[in-house]
Amino acid sequence: MSETRKSLPMPEEPLALRAETRALLEENPEDGMKTINDARFVAEILWEEWGDGLEEAGMAYDAFLAIVRGYAGELRLWVVGERIWEHCAAGLAGRATRRLPNTGCEKELASAGASR
Repeated sequence: MSETRKSLPMPEEPLALRAETRALLEENPEDGMKTINDARFVAEILWEEWGDGLEEAGMAYDAFLAIVRGYAGELRLWVVGERIWEHCAAGLAGRATRRLPNTGCEKELASAGASR
């Protein structure tokens, strides 16, 4: 496991949020897809867990939200039960850390995570 992956902890799966989003997707597919494509429903949860470390490494919430929105297809698969949470969260952790603007970001994230 890389130093980068270790630095962003795996948050617990938001089961109630997944169930709510799946129900919306089934009851009103258009609104459900708008929610998934907007991606805030997951970005906000992950930002609570990872935001301090990402900000310290130079990533703003808007940049993180753009990354999560780019992962909407995988989020939809998680919502409908075709992907596991760990796959989605690990994929987003990898994307976020690879797009950090500062050099040495793995060390910055690791030290930020250690202070939590």
